[in-house]
Amino acid sequence: MYAIVENGSKQYKAEVGQVIKFEKLSGNVGDKVELPVIMVSDEKGIKVGKEVAGFKFVGEIVEQGKDKKVVVFKYKAKKNERKKQGHRQPFTAVKVLEISKKTAAKANKTEEAPAESAEAK
Repeated sequence: MYAIVENGSKQYKAEVGQVIKFEKLSGNVGDKVELPVIMVSDEKGIKVGKEVAGFKFVGEIVEQGKDKKVVVFKYKAKKNERKKQGHRQPFTAVKVLEISKKTAAKANKTEEAPAESAEAK
């Protein structure tokens, strides 16, 4: 079973037990992270759209760090124009703990709360 999760308008394929490098997330090592699920694939088939509304992605932050340096060198021939820059992209390594369907009790509570307030009016 795997899921496609979204973070920072990028999508990542996640499987349980895998470690994924996301763009920098706020949090410390050991914190739990929940991200929105876009698609789920299991033995029953592929689920997208409203079918994945009941799924959740839970991961644990393993590491906060920076990637290898990327060197950017700009050069214009015959103009004596040279510019060298470097960049290290910060990342957060997250270990996937579970990709599962949300419990029915939590889903029912969120659905019942708006209905009760509507009846009171």
